[in-house]
Order: sequence, then structure tokens, then C-alpha cells
Amino acid sequence: MEIYDQLLRFSLFQGMSHADLMEVVTHTKLGFLKLSTGKYLVKEGDSCTHLSFLTHGSLLCETVSDDGACKVVEYIKAPYIVQPDRLFGLSQRYTSTFKAHSHCNFITIDKQEVLLLLETQLVFRLNLLNIMATESQRLHRRAWRSAPANLRERLVRYFFSRCNYPAGAKTFYVLMKQIANDLNDSRLDVSRALNDMQRDQQLTLHRGRIEIPLLERLLM
Repeated sequence: MEIYDQLLRFSLFQGMSHADLMEVVTHTKLGFLKLSTGKYLVKEGDSCTHLSFLTHGSLLCETVSDDGACKVVEYIKAPYIVQPDRLFGLSQRYTSTFKAHSHCNFITIDKQEVLLLLETQLVFRLNLLNIMATESQRLHRRAWRSAPANLRERLVRYFFSRCNYPAGAKTFYVLMKQIANDLNDSRLDVSRALNDMQRDQQLTLHRGRIEIPLLERLLM
């Protein structure tokens, strides 16, 4: 696959003309990275100094709560941009740990090159603004959504709110007691609701672990 065909798979480059893409490829210093299975790309707290575009393979994304009581592992396939919102703003550090779930290929662009693209490429600039604005609007609306009607709906919101990517396979390492505390409900009621969801084949329960094969299936 040609390099500009790979770039077109990502939202930051969509809408660009062939001439603009050729200018990007010709004048932008692109990095290329390969990771074997199990190798880390970045860890939580690392400084975000470049954009990483996953062009091939799949990643494990691990996010841990501040108190360490809950860890979420997400399985993310290419194409995917690794936390582009962390390149600028108040906190320019990754909030999750990313490592290769399979053999992975990346295109990387460091921050200085991104700044040049923002100056010279209008479509790239608008696409990045749209990504940032969409995320800001999504977070703003979260507090104003209708309250869940029952415990099952609260559990669905609990799972979605702790994920970076709102689809695909997820693994939650958390105790039912902790979920009950977070939702201000009883452990028994949480257990019953989760077992109902397991009977509906939406998730699988293990000791201290919840496997969700497809997060979007929880909305069905």
C-alpha cells in the first residue's frame, strides 16, 4: 500500500487532495516504527511528543483508575491514532499504556512537524480541530444525559465511561464490591444484574475479571 493510501485511512488526512497528500509525504519528516508482540509503545505518564498512527496490527490499551481498584484492557485494531488530544493542552502526557497485541506498524510525526502541517495544510488543521471539538462536546454532554432507568443501564454507562474507544473487546479487572461502591448500590444487586447480562451473552464473569467481547453489544 502506498504511503498516501495509508494516510488516507486516518481522519486527520481525509478530505485532502492527491496533490496535498503528495506534498505532505514529500516535505514532512515521517517516522516508521515496528513493534513485535508484547513490546510497549508508550506507558501511562509518558510525555506525548509525537503522533503515532497504527497502520497494521492491534494494540492493547491499559487504563488504571487513580486508586488502582479498576483496570481496563482494550483491544484496538488498525487504523488508529494513539491519543492525539494529548499532543497539546494542559496535560501533554499519555493517560493509558499501549503495547503491541500483535506485530504492529506505525507512522509517526513529531510535534514540530505537526505544527508545520497545521500552518501549511488547511484540511489537516480543520481535521485536528474537529477531533478536539468533538471530544470536548462529547465530554460536555456526558453530564447532561438522562439518568439511567435501572441498574443494568447504570452498569452499561459504567463500562462505556471507562473506555477510550467505544467499541470492541474489553476486559475489566475489578471486583463486584468495587463496582457496587462506585455505583452506590449493593454487591448482591450488582451481581444479579451482571449475571443477567451474562445470560444474555453480553459479557462473561470471572473472579475479579469481566470479559466483554463487544462493548457496543451492551446497548442492544
